[in-house]
Amino acid sequence: MIGCQTKKGLFLLLVAICTVPVISTAQALISGILFSLLLENPWPEKSSAWSQRLLQLSVVGLGFGLSIDEVWQVGKSSIFYTVVGIVLTLSVGIILGRLFKTGRNTAILIACGTAICGGSAIAAMSPVIKSEDDETAVALATVFTLNSVALLLFPLVGHFFNLSQHQFGVWAGLAIHDTSSVVGAATSYGAESLRIGTTVKLARAMWIAPLSMGAALLMKSGQRAKLPLFIVGFFAAATIRSLMPDHGELWSTLSAVARQSLVITLFLIGSGLSKKVLKKVGLRPLANGTTLWLLVSGVSLAALLSGWIN
Repeated sequence: MIGCQTKKGLFLLLVAICTVPVISTAQALISGILFSLLLENPWPEKSSAWSQRLLQLSVVGLGFGLSIDEVWQVGKSSIFYTVVGIVLTLSVGIILGRLFKTGRNTAILIACGTAICGGSAIAAMSPVIKSEDDETAVALATVFTLNSVALLLFPLVGHFFNLSQHQFGVWAGLAIHDTSSVVGAATSYGAESLRIGTTVKLARAMWIAPLSMGAALLMKSGQRAKLPLFIVGFFAAATIRSLMPDHGELWSTLSAVARQSLVITLFLIGSGLSKKVLKKVGLRPLANGTTLWLLVSGVSLAALLSGWIN
């Protein structure tokens, strides 16, 4: 057995290696998953907290790589199928929850996580629908597991269908649950893919607040949800870049640092996929979440290939 100090040393060494530009997001994620499953994460709570902080800071940093006009154009062009996708995903998700007998709250949370923004949407909706801790945990574990699969699988599928970077960015933003995995998959596909995917995903994430508030009114729970600050930060960074174009080198540097910090983020996220998390998922929620995710991914990919979505 490897001692605790040795395990901690190896963990920190892998984090340090993830700062090297040649390491990809997929390699970082796989390394984190293997470390967790084989050796166990020595700091599960701390690495989870830091992964969230790094993700939020990285998303803000990515905003410095875009002009606000680019963000507006992408967001505007995606608003129709974003709204349609959210409504259909939520409806189908609740129906699948009944078919798989997942449980009402768990099915709603999985549907929200799939429709909008993974763990962020689940965390926002949990108090609104008054879900139990175990229901929230199962939904998070289900979405987290599928996120890891998506980050590795999507680029392969994208290359198989010869998707352009624009098409892949739209597809990733529509069909991958969490922002971290959208950014990770899009980064491995190309710079334009990253720009499109991040913007489409954050445009969807903005629906967390209105959806949560609408659910609170229907259920009379009295709970309110706020728009995540990192989304505001992303748009603020893009605005700053547009207002101060003379500092282009600085903005490019900040964007590059943000992309590399995402590699560290994906390692930390992968290290959270423990045996305990996998046991928590359960067959019914996993079947529910996987079926919904495959439907969303398949329909959105078909729409892109047929030209229904540009």
